[in-house]
Amino acid sequence: MPDGSSNTAGRTVLTYGTFDLFHIGHLRLIERLAAMGDRLIVGVSTDEFNAGKGKRSVVSYDDRAAIVAAIKGVDLVVPEESWDQKRKDVVAHEVDVLVMGDDWTGKFDDLKDVCEVTYLPRTAGVSSTEIKQLLSALDPRHLEEMSQAVSTLTNLLEHYRDLT
Repeated sequence: MPDGSSNTAGRTVLTYGTFDLFHIGHLRLIERLAAMGDRLIVGVSTDEFNAGKGKRSVVSYDDRAAIVAAIKGVDLVVPEESWDQKRKDVVAHEVDVLVMGDDWTGKFDDLKDVCEVTYLPRTAGVSSTEIKQLLSALDPRHLEEMSQAVSTLTNLLEHYRDLT
């Protein structure tokens, strides 16, 4: 098992993610991961696995996997189909270090007996979840809700204007 030093010779790095609505944060993450070793494996969450987590991707698994596979520094993309496959993947691919986002800190420490486990901070100011939330405002159902809210606020402002 690696000692955590800056020597990356021969190291295999593994990470997992959905990689939906691919953005600069995803690219920066992959660049950082590729610099941590000689081989980078990326597990991309399948649509079925995401559904089991209560998530729905905008972009299909096949397209997300193809995008990630095309990124410089990615050597292999594997489908992430379950929570418990991480240990199997680490052993099967002779992984030296598993790297996850710091929002998962401590969640995969049980794998420290088979590899190094590292948690990296996410790129500030960008996330697929935030992008989806912004885009959801464009959904016609939300436009009606916003219109009603604006109407209510307008009525309140007119009422308070009349009081002054």
